[in-house]
Amino acid sequence: MRELTDYHCYFGYGGWDDAMIPQKNILDILEPASVNAHNTTDYDIVRESLLNPIHSPRLASMVKGCSKILILADDYTRLTPAHLILPLLLEELVAGGITINSITILVASGTHRCMDDQEKRKKYGDQIVNSIPVVDHVWHNPDSLQSLGKTAQGTEIEINKKLLEADFVIGIGHIVPHRVAGFSGGAKIVQPGVCGAKTTGQTHWLSAKYFSGKQIIGVTDNPVREEINEVGLKAGLQFIINTVQAGDGHIHSCFSGDPIVAHNEGCKASLLVYGAPVSGLADIVIVDSFPANVNMWQASKGVYSADLALEEDGLLILVTPCPEGVAHEHPEIEHFGYADPDSIERMVDCDQLDDLTIAAHILHVGRVITGKRKAILVTPGIPQSVVEHLGFIWAANLEEAVGIGFKLKGKHASVSILRHGGEVMPIYG
Repeated sequence: MRELTDYHCYFGYGGWDDAMIPQKNILDILEPASVNAHNTTDYDIVRESLLNPIHSPRLASMVKGCSKILILADDYTRLTPAHLILPLLLEELVAGGITINSITILVASGTHRCMDDQEKRKKYGDQIVNSIPVVDHVWHNPDSLQSLGKTAQGTEIEINKKLLEADFVIGIGHIVPHRVAGFSGGAKIVQPGVCGAKTTGQTHWLSAKYFSGKQIIGVTDNPVREEINEVGLKAGLQFIINTVQAGDGHIHSCFSGDPIVAHNEGCKASLLVYGAPVSGLADIVIVDSFPANVNMWQASKGVYSADLALEEDGLLILVTPCPEGVAHEHPEIEHFGYADPDSIERMVDCDQLDDLTIAAHILHVGRVITGKRKAILVTPGIPQSVVEHLGFIWAANLEEAVGIGFKLKGKHASVSILRHGGEVMPIYG
């Protein structure tokens, strides 16, 4: 019989993602803040930001005389309200004398798959897709890339040629805590957004090899971000529009202007929304992957968030739909799995694995779910045999996973629940 004090843990994916947990075991329930910094509409927040850019002249004055404007916009894996931002951005460009036929949008998809037409219309809006070319970045096509040499620290820069053909480059994105870069947004729209495999692999490997999640998530000034910023500026990024969304999906604040200074200001706001203090480290952390639901490549962000709230010998339960499986664009993940991250590092050191993006991803996840820890994966999108090969314990639903968790950690185990786990950042100590 369920006690009246049981807590109903439910993520809203549909039928397989809920469980009753004794209230006495609950340590924390974490989620982003649902606040509006300006007590005004999303439209007005973006418009005001464009009219008053940070450490930059107004965009309309900057683009005067330009004939080729390139807008870098993130893809279906991000919640950036591009459909709202783009019409306001076009107004500002037209005010600067730019004609619509001088503008191109390049989808900054990094190493993700390309979006189909329906996804582009949902992301950017019918009006935009019908009037402006929306071009895919294909990271593995060498004919679309050009070398820009190296950063001061030696990162090789391979960039989409369209940036070098443009008179002015603008980046649209949003800012949340991020395992590789500290925060998303800013020049990350360039690296990895529109870079080749070498550049992306080298920055990701820097993050994986030398820094734990606790050392880099939510840290604005870090060596990986320095590399990303240098790549972005060398590639010609001149202006950004970055939003911070509250937990309810509405815009908390918007930061336009200088790619470095405006982004740094946005990181402060992002920490207010997504930073969630914890009472202590939990024996069991249950986390969803929202909004990074599409595949395991994206859903791993829930793993990184849970890492910050979990005891060193704790149990992680990741709840995610993964409708596209593990990662069709990166089949090596399914081949290697996460169970032996140390072997991946040895393969890289011996030049047996040259895709550093893949290697970094495996290290990022593997170092969280192996060693003294265990992890359960609850997903309808990945078969049991693959889940177990990846290095997770299989559970058909969350109720079963919670039962396994208490069996492994004991009936008195503390439990923390992370909602919006793809972006929330637990803060301990």
